[in-house]
Amino acid sequence: MKSLTEEWRYVADSKFLIVIFVAPLISALFFGLMFSKNQINKSPVIVIDEDHSSYSRQLTAKINTSQYMKVTNVFPSRMNPDTLLANEQAVAVIFLPEQLELRRAQGKSSNIGVFMDNTMPSGLTGIRTGIQEIITMENMTISMTGLSQKGMDAQTAQGIISPLTLVQRMLYNPTTSFIGTMVIGFVNIIVLMLLTGAAGAVAPRLRKEGRLFANGTSPAGLWVRSVPYAVLSTVSLLLSYGLLKQVGGLRFEAEPYLFIIPLLLYSFALSLLGMVLGYTAKDVSKVSSRMSILLYPSFLVTGIQLTPLAMPTFFQVTAWVLPMNWLNRLIRGMAFRNGALTAYSLELGALLIIIGAASLLIGLMVLREARKSNSLAEQNVDSGALSVNSYR
Repeated sequence: MKSLTEEWRYVADSKFLIVIFVAPLISALFFGLMFSKNQINKSPVIVIDEDHSSYSRQLTAKINTSQYMKVTNVFPSRMNPDTLLANEQAVAVIFLPEQLELRRAQGKSSNIGVFMDNTMPSGLTGIRTGIQEIITMENMTISMTGLSQKGMDAQTAQGIISPLTLVQRMLYNPTTSFIGTMVIGFVNIIVLMLLTGAAGAVAPRLRKEGRLFANGTSPAGLWVRSVPYAVLSTVSLLLSYGLLKQVGGLRFEAEPYLFIIPLLLYSFALSLLGMVLGYTAKDVSKVSSRMSILLYPSFLVTGIQLTPLAMPTFFQVTAWVLPMNWLNRLIRGMAFRNGALTAYSLELGALLIIIGAASLLIGLMVLREARKSNSLAEQNVDSGALSVNSYR
């Protein structure tokens, strides 16, 4: 208890108390506002209309009224797509060929070309879907018109042309917003850096001050010092998620009082791992470089930018030892899908295993150092006794 009180006093007088709240909240506010309108519902496209007919103009109008595309320019003659896409004023070029209306009236097929700039794939969100919807509807309309002219009723004609209709719904993130992926990942990474750096510096700081075993050699004295860092980080993350919900439209369905449980487990696991990595550092300044062991893998393989399903099995398994892997899974499950806490026993159990393993490593390192310290003390006593006897 004395160790815990001392650590709370140290944290209250240090910069950590301010930084752990200010830095995540600023990043949440900045990135939340930056990406609040990031979902691309209207990708800019250019149309090259070589037909110059009434039908080609109707088709251009349908492309422009699609929820996925916005026609920025219409050119009357063929141009090189490289020239049109060079300045990133559009992400796709659509070619409407000559005799499009005539071939439609004759019942002949026509090829409509679509050239898409895939250097930034996120800019193409929905374009393929939008164009496919327009082409499908046009084909159905043309076919139904032809069958109707031959005396077939509309319902029968539709059943022949399109017996199956696809209905799809995008769940949990219908607008493909980056707030629930990259932005919340940035906030988590900032908290990870601050938490592991502060918790990892505890043992080197106490050792430098000569107080590592001031309250006894029990590992519990060091373990309990992780409590202030874990609690403050939990509150900071919860406040940051709340701010993202307000300014960035984050979809957060879980009850905050329930989500505190996984956040606490995550923060304890992270702070204890920080203590493990920083325990043997000879100086506090050496701690931050060691935290990259957690930082870089957490950013790359835990689902911040790329789904873990797209990674080789080796990297998916490697992510199991990272607390952020399980936090991201809990966020996607409880927060975004509104899952019950009991449905995520696997993720919660994984965090408990990490806490247990880190606690065991801390205990082993503390006991080892305590034995060495006691051995040195006994040697010094024996040396002092020999010196006294020799003097006599």
